[in-house]
Amino acid sequence: MKVGVLAIQGAFAAHVAVLESLGVAAVEVRRPEHLDGLDGLVLPGGESTTLSMGLERSGLTGGVRAFVTSGAPVLGTCAGAILLAVECLDGRSDQVQLAALDVVARRNAFGRQVDSFETDLDVPRLGQLGLGDGPFHGVFIRAPALERVGPSVEVLAAHDGTPVAVASGRVVATTFHPELTADPRLHELVLGR
Repeated sequence: MKVGVLAIQGAFAAHVAVLESLGVAAVEVRRPEHLDGLDGLVLPGGESTTLSMGLERSGLTGGVRAFVTSGAPVLGTCAGAILLAVECLDGRSDQVQLAALDVVARRNAFGRQVDSFETDLDVPRLGQLGLGDGPFHGVFIRAPALERVGPSVEVLAAHDGTPVAVASGRVVATTFHPELTADPRLHELVLGR
């Protein structure tokens, strides 16, 4: 299996390391031709407006949009979740929205950098798929919130009643950073392992 990681900005190297630890060939995606032959794609955390501008500058917007709506496995974390949403509140009006998930995201909803936090999350689907029943440790750094979740989207985990992990088909988004833990289960979920 070959999985691309958008490598414009953000926590892409940590995702590459997780994928490689699972025996997956990871490809850093910086140009449209890097999308060729991929079986999956990761949109990492970082700064959503910077990622949006980077997609436009690199000519990746159309190719990434086509990929995330193709039915292939896709994981978006933090800023990646914002990009996958149909709408972003508190973002720039010209920000790229890939509209792969029927969710509305709000940037920095949990606060500024000093308000970052970690917490254990109940993700029942992990246990249902045989990936382990224990909690998943969520690392929230200037995290967005998913304020509206459409009927086609399944909530995988919530924090204080706010959805923080969702899925629709093979597209999964988290508002936290699973790549910053030693737990690869959300990557395994996306990859269908």
